[in-house]
Amino acid sequence: MENFSELIKNRRSMRKFTGEELSQEQVVTLLKAALMAPTSKRSNGWQFIAVDDKETLEKLSHCKEQASAFIADAALAIVVTADPLASDVWIEDASIASIMLQLQAEDLGLGSCWVQIRERYAATGMPSDEYVRSVLDIPLQLQVLSVIAIGHKGMERKPFDESHLQWEKIHINKFGGK
Repeated sequence: MENFSELIKNRRSMRKFTGEELSQEQVVTLLKAALMAPTSKRSNGWQFIAVDDKETLEKLSHCKEQASAFIADAALAIVVTADPLASDVWIEDASIASIMLQLQAEDLGLGSCWVQIRERYAATGMPSDEYVRSVLDIPLQLQVLSVIAIGHKGMERKPFDESHLQWEKIHINKFGGK
């Protein structure tokens, strides 16, 4: 990428992936980005499960009633978890790590999409976090926040159109909206 402004303009959710695998170097670069994510009081309460096994990706693709099927076609899914006992702001810390993964993926020319797990449900009615926990044998003390699906882009998406910026949502010095 040319610079950060271009990176954030070009990062769009990608739900179509090619069948091409990621290189070991790409996976390591992604995981480094997750491990460098800032956390409150440097608690580092997050943990990450990198999944590239096709059978497991297929199982994970059923973690929600809808909007998760594309996980099966991703080259890699990184499940972002955190320990609430390590930090009272584990949701924020895991969210920051999730977006760091997405920005790093874009910088590598890869596509990604955040799949929300916390407070969501599988088609069976089972909470999505319980479903993911059962597929990956995640210990009870860890909460599952998201699955970041990553792969080679299976389609082109136009960069974010700045004419759609909602400047009315910006307030200077005090809230000025109605």
